[in-house]
Amino acid sequence: MIDMQDFEKVELKVGKVLSVEDHPNADKLMVMRVDVGEEQPRILVVGLKGHYANEELEGKLIVVVTNLEPVRLRGVESRGMLLAAQEGDNVVVLTLDRPIAPGSPVL
Repeated sequence: MIDMQDFEKVELKVGKVLSVEDHPNADKLMVMRVDVGEEQPRILVVGLKGHYANEELEGKLIVVVTNLEPVRLRGVESRGMLLAAQEGDNVVVLTLDRPIAPGSPVL
């Protein structure tokens, strides 16, 4: 278990998916450009291929962990992580049910 102080270190923000492309070097990965309220969109590498078509994700408001160290996944730098739920083979991206500005904090 983690304590509340550790959990409070996680920075969650609303992100708007601007575009989604297939990863050039991986069969199960996608590359997203996401507006999280910063000057430039962030690139997220996500393992959603086979669960969503690219166009299904574009325009969605999602929850993004924004204070993770960047990582390179198959040659593409990822600067965050989206939140999703999984039940068996079913993977569902967490989305918002009402419009709110990208970059808004998730409480």
